Amino acid sequence: MEYNFREIEKRWQTYWKKNNIFHTKENKKQKYYILNMFPYPSGSGLHVGHCLGYITSDIYTRYKRAKGYNVLNPIGFDSFGLPAEQYAIQTGKHPNDTTRENSKKYKNQMKKIGLSFDWSREFCTSNPTYYRWTQWMFVQIFNSWYDKDCEKAKSIDILIEEFNKNGNYCIHASTSYKDKFDSKTWKKLSCYEKKSILLDYRLAYLCNNIVNWCPDLNTVLANDEIKNGKSQRGGYPVYKKKMLQWHIRISAYAERLVEGLKLIECSKFLKKLQINWIGKSMGATILLEIVYPINKIKKIELFISRPEMIFGMTFIILSTDHPLIDKISISPHKKNVLEYLSQDFSAYEKNTKNISGIFTGNYVFHPFIKNKKIPIYISNFFTVDHQTKSMIGIPGNEKKSKKFSQKFGLEIITVLKKISKNNEICINSEFLNNLNRKQAKEKVIQIFITKKIGKEQTSYKIRDAIFSRQRYWGEPIPIYFKNKIPKTIPNDKLPIILPKIDNYHPINGKSPLDRVKNWAWDEKNMKIVSNKLIDYKHVFPIETNTMPSWAGSSWYFLRYMDVHNHEFFLNKKKENYWKNVNLYIGGSEHSTGHLIYARFWHKFLKDRGWITTEEPFQKILNQGMILSYSATILKVIGKNIFVSSGLKDHKNEHFSFQEIYIDLFFIKKNNQLDIEKFKKYKQEFSNATFLLEKDVFFCKRKLEKMSKSKYNVINPDDISEKYGADIFRLYEISLGPITQSKPWDDEKINGVKNFMNKFWRLFHKNGEFKISEITPTFQELHILHHTIKKIQDKMQSFSCNTCISTFMIIVNKLTMLKCNKRKILEILVQLIAPFAPHIAEELWYKLGKRKSIIYYSIPAFNPKYMIENKITYPIMFNGKFKFLEKFDSSIEIEKIKNNILNHPKTKFFLKEKILKKIIIIPKKIINILF
Repeated sequence: MEYNFREIEKRWQTYWKKNNIFHTKENKKQKYYILNMFPYPSGSGLHVGHCLGYITSDIYTRYKRAKGYNVLNPIGFDSFGLPAEQYAIQTGKHPNDTTRENSKKYKNQMKKIGLSFDWSREFCTSNPTYYRWTQWMFVQIFNSWYDKDCEKAKSIDILIEEFNKNGNYCIHASTSYKDKFDSKTWKKLSCYEKKSILLDYRLAYLCNNIVNWCPDLNTVLANDEIKNGKSQRGGYPVYKKKMLQWHIRISAYAERLVEGLKLIECSKFLKKLQINWIGKSMGATILLEIVYPINKIKKIELFISRPEMIFGMTFIILSTDHPLIDKISISPHKKNVLEYLSQDFSAYEKNTKNISGIFTGNYVFHPFIKNKKIPIYISNFFTVDHQTKSMIGIPGNEKKSKKFSQKFGLEIITVLKKISKNNEICINSEFLNNLNRKQAKEKVIQIFITKKIGKEQTSYKIRDAIFSRQRYWGEPIPIYFKNKIPKTIPNDKLPIILPKIDNYHPINGKSPLDRVKNWAWDEKNMKIVSNKLIDYKHVFPIETNTMPSWAGSSWYFLRYMDVHNHEFFLNKKKENYWKNVNLYIGGSEHSTGHLIYARFWHKFLKDRGWITTEEPFQKILNQGMILSYSATILKVIGKNIFVSSGLKDHKNEHFSFQEIYIDLFFIKKNNQLDIEKFKKYKQEFSNATFLLEKDVFFCKRKLEKMSKSKYNVINPDDISEKYGADIFRLYEISLGPITQSKPWDDEKINGVKNFMNKFWRLFHKNGEFKISEITPTFQELHILHHTIKKIQDKMQSFSCNTCISTFMIIVNKLTMLKCNKRKILEILVQLIAPFAPHIAEELWYKLGKRKSIIYYSIPAFNPKYMIENKITYPIMFNGKFKFLEKFDSSIEIEKIKNNILNHPKTKFFLKEKILKKIIIIPKKIINILF
């Protein structure tokens, strides 16, 4: 009987669906929560690179179930965001329709490869029953402030109560509000003034800020949505622009985000990325006196991460969004400053050689060098301190500051001298000369404090997250504006449903919701009404920006725990059972943005008492990429001429080339382009000129990340159709360690195919299923239990790839022993079931089991069968040791003698010599005399 994978896989996928096999409920077993990073359902579907993480999580899910755990392994779709909206703009298809179609495509692909997701917990972030709670959470963030004394978010009502009692003198909050007031002053303020002050304390707040503006996408982008100054979606230029935006005060959580990393098991690389993103820096703030004061403002606050280098300061930088930016300059420099600030600064500018800046005409006095004036510049070239929006230029010891100084002809002073590999001393610094850096730093900070011009300070690079998108396809922000003050739409009126529109394109930086006719809030009747009814007495405009895509993906892992709860986002009993994610698997591209946002969101919900855990994820595993060969051809820029790859540098210096990715369909053997096929591909290429080398046109091949745009995507459906899902799963996992990138190679899949057929044949003889009930030998049990132990160890270290080679070894050994004994093969089926679930279910049924193999636990290895039942003999020649050889303890002396005399090493050492005698002392030694 042949291994008919099509018939087998179809049968068991139907069985799993019909019997709801993967449905998970809370029970008395120990829980284990496994999660894949939220997939976005694109129209192109899954490729084999996507499948690596899903297959890994599925193997581990099935294995943990077989080890007695109650495993939650859910899936859903992160369906809001730019891709669906851009597609809607191009095609006119509603994003909701394309999301539904794409999600269905993903589901079918996932089911075809046997992924054991609990589909009963599936949801999309664009579903109102889900984003109702995303909106509710935004309202809670808006109605919260951060108390630095206890490092915790609290209700805004507590803050209002404190203002009424004592003003803000005793409040240590994360806020942009600088002034102090007592309770009497607070009570005298108007309602508008109070609400304006409170807005500076809220965790969700509106303010004008410099943002990443992408004109082609007509929206603001987060830093992690930009690469090399261009949008990751579409590759469009991104510029710096000042806009009124919603922000989330994520910077308040900076220290907790750093400390929380100690609770997460992940790679050192991931932790380093997170730490660099948060950017903790221990230094000092200092108040420097302005040479030409601005009204009542006589000093500027700056942060210096290395106070011991204060004597190397030769300029200071204010960012283009510094609060004094429009006041600091003096004549005749004001005009130049205004012109500089009016530019559209590229988001790429900080990473290029384009050093920009403008002198304000103003200065600050050096705090230690009498009458020394330090020029004040405005620049977009530097990454400045987030809190002070400024930086101190020390060009003698900082590369970027040195480049700036050289361009603007500024003084360069070296203040640190290296005296050994790990030690530096201060020079050119008066009272710090010859002190090491630690001593100098402590001394300078102490002087700051004594002179009352500064203090020790911790600074963080992380900025408050921009929460506004000028787009349609996102969660509506549940805010309306009453007398220009934002107010939240009542919780019991959520969700505010995203209205249907025909034109999805944003115009002039305004969201498409700005054109919706019914987008006003009737405060009296508590409902959305026509914009024509806006009277600013009872009816007010609703916020037209939508939430960023990260809003819905920052808490989705919690909703999986209680997805059908319509009363609240999560029942406390279910949260107490599932707690948090034990294993989180996904790509390293989400190592900064998503993980930072999700961790912040989780900590906020804990602060307000809705969940109990500080961190959402216990272990994070970043899978590597599956690489595939793409093909490119050279086209002369501006001409319809193509050049064979070998001719690029040969007598073509007058040509400039661009590389064009082409479909592998056009490639013949030896990387040759099928020119006739390619000409038929596009009309514009039909009359193109092709410069050949020896009558052949060669393409260039590259091994790189799979991408639809590179035409190197491999569809898992094609592999499963040709070889079967189990072979596809085993092959993909066998390519290498989960965390490393590795190339896909179709030719090597045949090795896994041969293994599967060999495994199948262990259970069959002459085409018939045949199992022996005979008791296994010690050798067979030793092989089996050694494998159980090995698989267990490998699974604990997530070495799934080496598990495949372990299976191959045991199948080869059992084949050689002609072992088809039930007590061996039953356990082998259980071991391989997480990796190849379809064939395992089929064989389990043939073995007489009538319940799915998922309900059976893998037996533990028995130590008594791990003992080596062999004796190692040292082999001597005329009393001199030459090599070791193992023999079963039960083997007869005569057999040992025959094996040794026929051993290749014995023949090598004897050569032409005449054997006189062989002495065998049982269980001790063998001596060959000649």
